Amino acid sequence: MEDWRPEDYLRFNDERLRPARDLLARIPLKGPELVYDLGCGPGNSTALLHEAYPKATVVGLDTSTAMLAKARRDLPQVQFLEADIGSWPGDPNADLLFANASFQWVPGHASVLLRLLKGLRAGGVLALQMPDNLNEHSHRLMRETALAGPWASLLRNAAGSREVIGAPNEYYNLLKPHCRSLDIWHTAYNHVLDGVQGIVDFVSTTGLRPYLDPLDRAMRGRFIDAYRAGLAKAYPADSGGKVLMRFPRFFLVAQV
Repeated sequence: MEDWRPEDYLRFNDERLRPARDLLARIPLKGPELVYDLGCGPGNSTALLHEAYPKATVVGLDTSTAMLAKARRDLPQVQFLEADIGSWPGDPNADLLFANASFQWVPGHASVLLRLLKGLRAGGVLALQMPDNLNEHSHRLMRETALAGPWASLLRNAAGSREVIGAPNEYYNLLKPHCRSLDIWHTAYNHVLDGVQGIVDFVSTTGLRPYLDPLDRAMRGRFIDAYRAGLAKAYPADSGGKVLMRFPRFFLVAQV
């Protein structure tokens, strides 16, 4: 895929940080010394960690050059590394591995989570949240639109760019034997957006990227028009033109 666009991603910073704040509130650590933000993006979640743990060394990891450049400009006091969290070996000295909406992009993420958990020091915490919205209208319509147009052959693998989130018991059975406590829950957010265009804008820098990146400019426009038409039927606007986009997310906090 093309590189991420930090400014577009941060247009919905409040909505993207709500789950990060909720996740942070459930972490059972008072004074961690070494904290990693895995898939830190433009550093918005890293800033939360730095604020919550001002005495800790906080390190952000990401694969996006553009996102890391933005993070380094905004947080010069934090160390950022360009690395793939799927192959990152971990750090046995880490007290907290934090991941806000990143592991859904990691192939075979369940096995990666197990490896990272087993590599933590005693008392260390692995905390993450992942979007669990592939069956919502916003994402179902991406797949349907991809199959219904002249772009079908170009997008036949687009849906596979993101991992499907497993059932809670799958993660519980995999991770619980290796940790002292394991907390798993779901939260469904309902974001108030400016009509269906607001939904397009929200997902265009995340879930819609695998569908748009393979297309040329003209075809992208036609795809978005077809996708927007489907959204208009699925998300009726109120009298002020606002729509509610339901967004379920999966949370996990494990302490070894």
